[in-house]
Amino acid sequence: MLKFFYYIIFLIGLISFSQTKYFSIKNLEINTEYPHFGLMQINRSRVVFTSYLLDKKGRVKRFEGNPMLTVFEGDLSEDGKIVNVTPIKIDSKQNISHITSATISPNGKHIYLATNYTRKNMPKGNFNEANFHITVGEFKTGIGWTNFKVLPFCKLKYSYAHPALDKDGKILYFTANIRGGKNTTRGGSDIFKVDIFADGTYSDPKNLGSKVNSYSREMFPFMSADNTLYFASNRPNGFGGFDIYKSIMNTDGTFKKAEKLPQPINSKQDDFCLIIDSKNKTGYFSSKRLEGKGDDDIYYFKQID
Repeated sequence: MLKFFYYIIFLIGLISFSQTKYFSIKNLEINTEYPHFGLMQINRSRVVFTSYLLDKKGRVKRFEGNPMLTVFEGDLSEDGKIVNVTPIKIDSKQNISHITSATISPNGKHIYLATNYTRKNMPKGNFNEANFHITVGEFKTGIGWTNFKVLPFCKLKYSYAHPALDKDGKILYFTANIRGGKNTTRGGSDIFKVDIFADGTYSDPKNLGSKVNSYSREMFPFMSADNTLYFASNRPNGFGGFDIYKSIMNTDGTFKKAEKLPQPINSKQDDFCLIIDSKNKTGYFSSKRLEGKGDDDIYYFKQID
């Protein structure tokens, strides 16, 4: 019966981020048996997300035997739907075939992708082929996203993923497993940041610290308009699997202790990739909760007045 309807609305309990408001939640029509995740809002009316690339017959495309993950973009409707969904256009000469997440700069000129090397573009030297790196490209009319360059701080022996920009496009947040020094990763993966300078260069990665990161895994950061960091973690004392947390940034750039969001934003399954609008009233997140359509689904939430 649940799958007969295109969406599911939960009006369960006290679930707001201030603990005083209610939110409705619905499963989006774009969801299928395939995963949908990697959400990132580009502006007030558009969003990107990650899913499998399908052929004309609806079958998953493969590259070197593996399913191809790519980034899609869509328009946000007033009722919370994601419509007019199409794959982002990437120059085929760039040899990018597997993308786990992406974000586009506020001015629309650059895209940051988390991807791995292929047999055509793998670098020299020893490295773990399973590692991801972040690469930045520019948009050219008639060609699409092109001229990709691996960010200079990405080292072959570590993995970097889940890029997210602040509202001004001057700070890049991401997930990594960097080891060594005062910015070493605490758990399986931590959230880091780098400053993006006016000349296109980057600072060294800085770990966001113990108020955000734990000895577990932190993933999928998103910085809201009011400088609140949302992310997913599988640290102990959660509801189950990965849960969504928030941490408010102080005026000096440090962060307050992370707080777990309540149910039903979180569930007993994996919940992650939360993005929220500038008024903190509507947003989206991904979840593998049992009421879904088969894999990671995208849910829309809205504050109920």
